[in-house]
Amino acid sequence: MRNISLTTSLFALSLSLITSAAWASPGQGSGDNGLTEADVDRTISLEAGDMWFDPEELELAAGEVVKFEITNTGNLEHEFVIGSKEAQEEHRKMMLDMANGGGHDMSNMAHGEGHDMSNMSNGDGHDMANMSMAGVTIAPGETGTLLWSVPDNVNELEYACNIPGHYESGMYGNFSL
Repeated sequence: MRNISLTTSLFALSLSLITSAAWASPGQGSGDNGLTEADVDRTISLEAGDMWFDPEELELAAGEVVKFEITNTGNLEHEFVIGSKEAQEEHRKMMLDMANGGGHDMSNMAHGEGHDMSNMSNGDGHDMANMSMAGVTIAPGETGTLLWSVPDNVNELEYACNIPGHYESGMYGNFSL
C-alpha cells in the first residue's frame, strides 16, 4: 500500500511539473499560438473547488480571445482543460493510465509557457495528435491563467478536470454561443 501511495505522489508531482504551464495547440491556449495579453477581448474568472467549477456554463463568441483566470479554492490539484467530449475522454483515459503506472513517455512535450499536446503520442494506443486541447493545471490555493481563441465549434467543446475521479464527480462545464 505504501508503494502505491509513493508512486501516486511521485506521479502527481511529476505531472504537476510537466503541466504547470498552459497546454496549447495551434489557435488555442497560450504559448505556441502567439496569443498575448494585448490580444485579449475579455477576462473570465472561474473557481475550481473540490469537484466542481463555478460557473458551470460559459457564453462565448466565436473568434474572441479570452483570458481565463481559474482560482483553485479546493484542497486538491485540479486542471482546466478545454476540448471536445471525445478528446476529454481520451485525456481521462491517459490520466488514469498514468496514475496506474502506465509509464507514458512525455519527453516530446514542448516546454516553456505552454505544452503542445497535438504531437504527443505515448506509444500504447493514446494517440493525441487529433486532440486539439488547451489547459492549465492549478495547485490548491493558486490561480492559473489560460489565453484561448474561441473556435467556431465552441458549442461542441467542454471544459473539465480530467484528474482521475474528478470529471466523474461533476467537475466539467459547457460552452454556448
